Amino acid sequence: MRAGIEVRSANEGDLAVVAELVASQGPEGGTAATADPRRICEHLSVLIASGGDVLVAVDDDVPIGFLLARVLGPRLYATTPSLYVDAIMVAPSARRQGAGRALLVEVLDLARSTGAENIYCAPAPGAREMHRFLAQLGFAPAAGHRVVATSALERRLAQEPAGGPTVVRRRDGVRRRRDATRAAIEDLVARRRRAREAGLPTGPVDLRAFQAQHAAEEAAAAQLSAQRREPSSSAS
Repeated sequence: MRAGIEVRSANEGDLAVVAELVASQGPEGGTAATADPRRICEHLSVLIASGGDVLVAVDDDVPIGFLLARVLGPRLYATTPSLYVDAIMVAPSARRQGAGRALLVEVLDLARSTGAENIYCAPAPGAREMHRFLAQLGFAPAAGHRVVATSALERRLAQEPAGGPTVVRRRDGVRRRRDATRAAIEDLVARRRRAREAGLPTGPVDLRAFQAQHAAEEAAAAQLSAQRREPSSSAS
């Protein structure tokens, strides 16, 4: 690692340099729009505003690489936070000089400070050099991600035959499960109101009075039977 390489949080001027670096390397799995430096700056600003970190490796105060990271909270199979590296990139002219390692040293400190037990990184499938670099540092393959555009999923679901239960949806496309539950409750209340007006029971049947009456009848029958046996016993 070169002694002159430092890592710091990106400032406003650094974001423009990072955007140019990303644009010069191509959209890596994105679209042509994501190769526009202005759009990239917008994405970086949103990432920072949502709690993410943009770290830059600088040499003589000139950014030569960057790393995007964010902390993910506990989820289904993890009770502790994790650190997710969205992207890591070093300028071609500055590679193999320790910039990537310096960025990951800072990520390690960030993981420790946030209590993250795992660090995830998802480089582009074709970034072989980056895959080798991460493998040398102990990054192992994990479960793969699948992604679909919201509009594409909506079209595919609309094409599928309706073989399952009908899903009640809002006008804006969101499922109306709560509305369906509320309608069922209102229907039950209305039916019970009509039953009360007709003098019919409206709730679960209380069997305690019936059980008490049945027990009293059995006791009276037993007492009567005993009284009938008493004369025959005296005669003997």
